[in-house]
Amino acid sequence: MAAITASMVAELRAKTDAPMMECKKALTESEGDMVKAEEILRVKLGSKAGKAASRVTAEGVVFASIEGHNGALLEINCETDFVTKNDSFLAMAKAAADLLVKHKPQDLEALGALSYSQDGFGPTLEEVRKGLIGKIGENMSFRRFKLFSGSNALTSYLHGTRIGVMVEYVGQESAARDVAMHVAAMKPVALTSADVPAELIERERSVASAKAAESGKPAEIAQKMIEGSVQKYLKEVSLFDQTFVKNDKQTVEQMLKASNTQVKSFTMYVVGEGIEKKVDDFAAEVAAQVAAAKQNS
Repeated sequence: MAAITASMVAELRAKTDAPMMECKKALTESEGDMVKAEEILRVKLGSKAGKAASRVTAEGVVFASIEGHNGALLEINCETDFVTKNDSFLAMAKAAADLLVKHKPQDLEALGALSYSQDGFGPTLEEVRKGLIGKIGENMSFRRFKLFSGSNALTSYLHGTRIGVMVEYVGQESAARDVAMHVAAMKPVALTSADVPAELIERERSVASAKAAESGKPAEIAQKMIEGSVQKYLKEVSLFDQTFVKNDKQTVEQMLKASNTQVKSFTMYVVGEGIEKKVDDFAAEVAAQVAAAKQNS
């Protein structure tokens, strides 16, 4: 039997985009015959992984993992909502979140390189991801993660699997978890007004300026209108200034003070946030096909 070399495995992987271990298995089964090995992979996995790589992954799940004062929030994407209910996909997502807490990789590439095997794929998380692409038939990708560590306590809240929030706090866990739920509902952008990013403030100021100009008010009054709009915006997007969702008589800051709890930071992930989804217009597609058929007849 011919020896299976690393270069042979690499060559087959380049041709098929199949996971490394699957390439090695196929070459072993074919006794080193590259053409036969490729056929074996096509039967087993098809060409799904390679074809799927270019497809948009705007669906997915958010997972959280906490161990002591170490935590991680992770978003993993796929193409359709159907896959977010797949047991293998969910098992990989949970394992990835746990691996983040345990190993604290610096980036997504380092995360993918961590040791992990599942469903016959491995020996790394990246190889499992590629294997599941072939098995399930959809592209999927690890999009982003946030690591937490230090002296502060952690709690999390997942709204289904589409919104995930992690809160770093000192004090009562119940109060911090209420804040995590509040964040998921009200989506603040910062803890306080002073923490709101400058570019968001300038964007709001620009909108307010345009509205003031349209009002035709004198310059002095227009300026007050602009500043009033900006201050209103800051209160609306600052966590501590927002009205607490469980008690509209309190702000979040007042609720925390009454609970003797301090929130040090929070991170919220919303699945697919910022990803441009492809929307297929089926009616338009059919109309185009009918028009083309008429031209060719």
